[in-house]
Amino acid sequence: MSAPKKAADEIVDAVAARIGYRFTDGDRLLRALSHSSLRDGGGGNYERLEFLGDRVLGLCVAELLFKHFGDADEGELSVRLNHLVSAKTCAEVADELKLHEFIRTGADVKKLTSKRLANVRADVIESLIAAIYLEAGLEEARRFVAAQWSERALKSGSAQRDAKTELQEWSHQKFGSTPVYRVAERSGPDHDPVFKVVVEVKDGQSANGESRSKRMAEQAAAGAFLRREGIWKQDDGDE
Repeated sequence: MSAPKKAADEIVDAVAARIGYRFTDGDRLLRALSHSSLRDGGGGNYERLEFLGDRVLGLCVAELLFKHFGDADEGELSVRLNHLVSAKTCAEVADELKLHEFIRTGADVKKLTSKRLANVRADVIESLIAAIYLEAGLEEARRFVAAQWSERALKSGSAQRDAKTELQEWSHQKFGSTPVYRVAERSGPDHDPVFKVVVEVKDGQSANGESRSKRMAEQAAAGAFLRREGIWKQDDGDE
């Protein structure tokens, strides 16, 4: 097990101290913390909760942005939203709360704090949001999201540059042409697909991007191209 074997009530208390909400249903919390590799945990894993939590998080963050950026157009709001609900940001929230100490996994899943398993930590944040939503409603979920995301949303750096727009401008200046995007692969279930997109420019250069939506995969591919060519620094843009 990657997380200590603690009694359910101890986990409830410990998580409450971290997230500012105490679950009345300990089993729901344990499910939100249980990875699919946990074969003997009982009560299921967090995959369905993560699916719901992703949508609740998106709504709550969209509300934050709509409220605080009254002069921003749809394009800027979308770029900010994509950055704030990305797996990278969700994993950062999980790391700040040190939730890896409570994630329940099978013996084959090791080093939950590693970069390779950042998606697991991100999924747990989304599953926790869903669990809060199901137990206490949207207002409590909104409160949790606001506590963890408001400062991030208001930071001037949170509005990442639009990679597709920047790549298009660069390509027009250099080649007089527009980059071409195509879906190279689509995997995963219908309710939670993963798109792999390839972007190509006139000189034959290309780059790949992957995400849960076609639009975000296109942004990821454009960002990868910009970083590789040195147009963006390695840490610029949304990853």
